[in-house]
Amino acid sequence: MKTEELIALSDRCIMSTYKRFPIVLTRGLGVHVWDSDGKSYLDLVGGIAVCALGHSHPRIVEAIQRQAEILTHVSNFFHIEPQILLAQLLVENSPFDKVFFCNSGAEANEAAIKLARKYASEKMGGKYELITMEESFHGRTLATVTATGQKRLHAGFHPLPAGFRYVPYNDLHAIEAAVTDKTCGVMVEPIQGESGVVIPSSGYLKGIRRICDERGLLMIVDEVQTGMGRTGTLFACEHEGVAPDMITIAKALGNGFPIGALLSTDRIAAAFTPGSHGSTFGGNPLATAVGLAVLETILEQGVMENCRKVGDYFFQKLGDLKEKHTRVREVRGKGLMLAMELTVPGADFVLECLKRGLLINCTNDNVLRFVPPLILTKTDVDRAIAILDEVLEER
Repeated sequence: MKTEELIALSDRCIMSTYKRFPIVLTRGLGVHVWDSDGKSYLDLVGGIAVCALGHSHPRIVEAIQRQAEILTHVSNFFHIEPQILLAQLLVENSPFDKVFFCNSGAEANEAAIKLARKYASEKMGGKYELITMEESFHGRTLATVTATGQKRLHAGFHPLPAGFRYVPYNDLHAIEAAVTDKTCGVMVEPIQGESGVVIPSSGYLKGIRRICDERGLLMIVDEVQTGMGRTGTLFACEHEGVAPDMITIAKALGNGFPIGALLSTDRIAAAFTPGSHGSTFGGNPLATAVGLAVLETILEQGVMENCRKVGDYFFQKLGDLKEKHTRVREVRGKGLMLAMELTVPGADFVLECLKRGLLINCTNDNVLRFVPPLILTKTDVDRAIAILDEVLEER
């Protein structure tokens, strides 16, 4: 079918929950994708921080093919070998003891909220409230969208579940002031991705850990976007040497295959008993075989080192653009989670880059966000910078 026909069919048959660009992507390889007309694009969106190893990575393709020929799905009533091996590798490379598998970041955060309440009901006298941050993003389920501190995302879904209190991001005093006799924990992103790659002050996560320890609260870190090497370490909270009570991951764990996970310590995880939570598809053989291949590749093939080196180079080049163009207000980020904040709305810049074969994303109205595959090269960065420079010059 022609591109116009596909788009018309999409408009007719698919719910309008996304504002889509006028192209149909049909193929990908490495850091590039192609549309239905054969045009190629340098992909700095990466499925929104998902395709950490790029598109059609041979090791991931092989894992999918091999596992699909062996066993695609069985119930969690039974032990599943790739699930066990992936859980082992996650535990061995984190401060956690147990893993719960699901299908997405929202589900991982939903599981964290449930586990916090379950633990608190048994060990904390029935406390149930979580403190979360203004402008945060934790998912689209009813509980996780409520945990999300953005009123515009709450609109139309009231009454929202009770049990969430919002405080400004990067404000430890606000967290301390918000603790009540109902508070069971604090839920936070190490970097707020959807709100424009907002990076807190050094010591912020350590401060939350201190508050939680002093007040007897649970610390939950949402690493759905920052985890799996995105900031140059496997988990972003490693930059501050912080070990939370729970951590959630998804996105890059499957490199495009749906999978999410909640990691926790033995002490907290013990609150989940048979029947207290579950997921039909969570941790199935195919998903966890892919996750295992992804994690092994990230750990064994210098992916995080490349992320740090190329991320530093990209940051420097974006800084050069800031010095050259007055419409660039700020450049910020860590690893290959970078942003360029503009003094004007960014939607037109995204469209102009698209026309020139560069895929980027605008979030929070005026922030150009770059979350490319972690296999990006300096040559790729140079091409992207040249296009950005051209667009900033013209607009």
